[in-house]
Amino acid sequence: MIRFTLDQIEVLDAIDRGGSFAAAARALRRSTPAVSYAVKALEEALEVELFDRSGHRASLTPAGQQVLDEGRRVLDRARDLDRLGQRLREEWEPQLEIAVDGVLPMQPVLRAVRRLTEAGAPTRIRVRVEYLSGVHRCFFEEQADLALALDLREDPTLRLRPLPPVELLLLAHHAHPLLHLGRPVDRADLAEHVELVVADSGVPPGAPGASQRRRLWLGSPHLFAVGDFHTKLQAVREGVGFGWIPSHLCGELVEARELVPLPFPEGARHVMEPRLVEWAGRRRGRGARLFVGALLHELGLP
Repeated sequence: MIRFTLDQIEVLDAIDRGGSFAAAARALRRSTPAVSYAVKALEEALEVELFDRSGHRASLTPAGQQVLDEGRRVLDRARDLDRLGQRLREEWEPQLEIAVDGVLPMQPVLRAVRRLTEAGAPTRIRVRVEYLSGVHRCFFEEQADLALALDLREDPTLRLRPLPPVELLLLAHHAHPLLHLGRPVDRADLAEHVELVVADSGVPPGAPGASQRRRLWLGSPHLFAVGDFHTKLQAVREGVGFGWIPSHLCGELVEARELVPLPFPEGARHVMEPRLVEWAGRRRGRGARLFVGALLHELGLP
């Protein structure tokens, strides 16, 4: 049980800063006896003698100096807590959790987060990068505040806002055998080579719940699942296999012809339609408002 008060620590601090009990009383707009009483109460609470009163002027004992030093750290933390309370009263959320599908460009998200830090937001920000149903799990089951997600239908419980589409290209390294057949490739050709995929972070590949998200998997029995698109891109560059890569990650490599779209008649280009997702019945806090506004600005949306 804590037996001292912040007020008593403030009195001790004021005495040291002012040089005397009388100066502290003037600074705190109290009587000198009230200051002396606060010091006496603090000494009794800590069971430590804070001042040496044997001389003409009371001075801090070594123990008193230690209590003062530690007390000032306590005061600093208390003032931080008071400022936090003030900011929270101004509608800053204690925490803002954002789930982002890793197929999306991260630069706009990170720049929007930077806007919050530059604004001095007391909100704790957590950005979770997941894939496909992993984003849905974070939002629907774990109640994230916002999500940048794929595969969502209109729902009265949600606010959905379209975001710029994301283009994916079906690529292989320029030396890959599939690019040297001298003809278009079909699924039988693809089945003979390693297909690279990013695993659904909510449902393991091959699980029943993942079937509706297999539309970009081309059926090769030689499946190599990785955890993110950066690793997948590196695997394509190393000639490990072929796979779909977001164009914002590979544009320069395609232009340089290091990576080449496969001549696949069913299509070597796919467009995804991500959405910003919020709970319809949940009022945005100040942090969420600032983040969403900054994100839309970064994406060039009104």
